[in-house]
Amino acid sequence: MLENIERLRKFIAPEIIFGKDSRKLAGKYCRNYNGKKVLLVSDGGVEKAGWLRDVQESLESEGVPYVTYVNFSPNPRAEEVMEGADLFLTHHCDIIVAIGGGSPMDGAKGIGIVASNGSHILDYKGVNMVNHPLPPMIFIPTTAGTSADVSQFAIINDSENRVKIAVVSKIIIPDVALIDPETTLTMDSYLTACTGMDALVHAFEAFVSIAHSPMTDTHALEAIRILTANLRKVIAHPDDLAIREKIMFGSLEAGLAFSNALLGNVHAMAHSLGGLLDLPHGECNSLLLEHVVNYNFPTSEDRYREIARACGLDTGGFTAGEINKSLFSFIRNLRFDLGIKKTLKDSGVKPDDIPLLAQKAYEDACLITNPRKSGKEDLETIYEEAY
Repeated sequence: MLENIERLRKFIAPEIIFGKDSRKLAGKYCRNYNGKKVLLVSDGGVEKAGWLRDVQESLESEGVPYVTYVNFSPNPRAEEVMEGADLFLTHHCDIIVAIGGGSPMDGAKGIGIVASNGSHILDYKGVNMVNHPLPPMIFIPTTAGTSADVSQFAIINDSENRVKIAVVSKIIIPDVALIDPETTLTMDSYLTACTGMDALVHAFEAFVSIAHSPMTDTHALEAIRILTANLRKVIAHPDDLAIREKIMFGSLEAGLAFSNALLGNVHAMAHSLGGLLDLPHGECNSLLLEHVVNYNFPTSEDRYREIARACGLDTGGFTAGEINKSLFSFIRNLRFDLGIKKTLKDSGVKPDDIPLLAQKAYEDACLITNPRKSGKEDLETIYEEAY
């Protein structure tokens, strides 16, 4: 029995309510947690789209007092987290509700960390650095990709050092995820594409992660099937709620997979890239995925063969090299069809940036579970190939 102890895996997820109008249950759940005063976290785009007001009305209908913080940038900055934490403490809040994409949700986690643990948010960089439980957190995603509503990750931008840090801890998994596909209807096509590719990368990396398990494999492969079958459709029919629902469900499946199996080189390198140039996270992942798959393939041939089948590719009778090429082309063609046609050069990367990008990626916690060990020179080579 004891010889199998290293194969033990935990699987943790919040309470999940999935479906249209679930966002309007925020007030009810705050009451369930006996919340006395809510810090409601969002951003300007979500406020303009009207989704924030829906949540405010839900809180008001239940008689739950709240104070609103909407100052998060597209990549949540450490100073914004600290400002939000100060607001939480000053107003004696005891519960956090976040509605938005990855930025306000990750920022809300950061606020909860600082409010409960003290210190500065950047002090919690890395794995299992958070010691004390956070206030109850109720999250409502408005994009189908980040899965911050179900994950143990918070990605915060260290503006001074121009790098994104990963805070990884099961303590920061939200308590409740109210997943309402209707909120994704206000995303433009490029954001839809980037967040959808972000979800696909989550599933790819979770499936080949050295921390994968049968439980995470099930979610990862289903996410790949759903997303690859529907991403082109959602760009062609952006107002079709049924397709939006499928993409949102695929993102949820991918989130449950990567939160428990963790990630790999794509995310480590994307954090470095996005932090240096303040680029959208999903775009960074999209530009790197095919090149990391190419790098990892020799170490994880059987796993990528399964991924290729989940993508709908024919793998029967093909050599490993042929499947590698086919999967590389599939990923590139998919992102091109979705309108993500850039290279790193197009995104503003200069050749002199690559050693710095590789150094910062090498220090990222996501590198730990990549299936193929990577040195700084390996990371430089991958960046160069994506250049």
